[in-house]
Amino acid sequence: MNSVEGVLVAGGGVVGLTAALSLAQRGVPVTVFEAESELVKEYRASTFHPPTLEMLDDLGVAEELISKGLVADRVQYRDRTEGMIAEFDLGLLKNDTPYPFRLQVEQYALALLLLEKLQQLPNAEVLFTHRVTDVSQENDSVIATAETAHGVQQYQGSYLVGADGGQSAVRHALDIGFEGLTYPERYLVTFTTFDFDAHMPDLTHVNYVSDPEEWFVLLRSPGLWRVLFPARPEDAEATGEALDKIAQARYQRVIATGVPYPILYRAIYTVHQRIASTYRKGRALLAGDAAHLNNPLGGMGLNGGIHDAVNLGGKLAKVWHGEAGEEMLDAYAEERRKIAAEHVLAHTHQNHSNISQTDRESRKRQQDEMKKTAADPELAYRYVLRISMIESIRATSGV
Repeated sequence: MNSVEGVLVAGGGVVGLTAALSLAQRGVPVTVFEAESELVKEYRASTFHPPTLEMLDDLGVAEELISKGLVADRVQYRDRTEGMIAEFDLGLLKNDTPYPFRLQVEQYALALLLLEKLQQLPNAEVLFTHRVTDVSQENDSVIATAETAHGVQQYQGSYLVGADGGQSAVRHALDIGFEGLTYPERYLVTFTTFDFDAHMPDLTHVNYVSDPEEWFVLLRSPGLWRVLFPARPEDAEATGEALDKIAQARYQRVIATGVPYPILYRAIYTVHQRIASTYRKGRALLAGDAAHLNNPLGGMGLNGGIHDAVNLGGKLAKVWHGEAGEEMLDAYAEERRKIAAEHVLAHTHQNHSNISQTDRESRKRQQDEMKKTAADPELAYRYVLRISMIESIRATSGV
């Protein structure tokens, strides 16, 4: 048994590293366990919302991250046939946040910055090739079992944060339910260096395009476009050359070039809307995908996970230093679960319903409502408060 002072963090992705840095900067010893031999270059998220940038600024990484990304101050909703339906100016948030925009940059850029910060702190350690497989608890400690390059090891600490993703071994070990649904359709995620601006006038960095036959999303990051399509049932298991052909065919329906697109990455993902039945069991707590999964439309999954991590880091540090009782950990679990259920999952599910609507009359009503909202300054302001996640933060802060 390895006795480790402080908090154990299962998962060295962005959420786990954020939780660890939040704790370590507040004087709490922390040890991170990452299954892979190095940081995973993930392609699942590329959007950072204003409240997230504020939190990252408190951690000392926001400005450098912004320097690596693209500032998206507008969000567009389009129709494949009709063109632009509505555009929302995130500049309406200028009195609400120092960051009235979405930042477009791959999440791996943030992971690198967080790891660098952690490695500069004497009370933080990141252990790669350490996959947490089981968790048990005693009265005043929690024990993580990990598969390592030197065999199975056990580590005993005061608390444990489970930030080990949607298939969370921590959640399974704690026997916490994961309620919700899995969409029947999957998503095809691709990256290309194709110049969409030359073919689609007035594009922003963030564009949602509805269509009764096949919707798609265009998100710009430095040097490339992330393009998201629905995957048809017959394509769900495709790999290799078959998946290449599917991706090329989807691109040709967006803009017919007659020549292959330069596709740098393509993968098909299963999409869930799920939430853990509780975020806390004893001295173990869940954050990020281990606690909630949602579809990527709106860019709220990773952001919600970072919000979990920062919220938990602040509260757990107070408990560690004796400044608050363990009821504060219940407050974390209740607050963040409520936000995930009532804001993140609800909004992303509505985004999916809106963009994938096939009924002509329903689509017309939705688009008319979107135009009306964009044209009214007060309605537009309320809308950008919601899609920027400021509203969900205020739901528990009392603002």
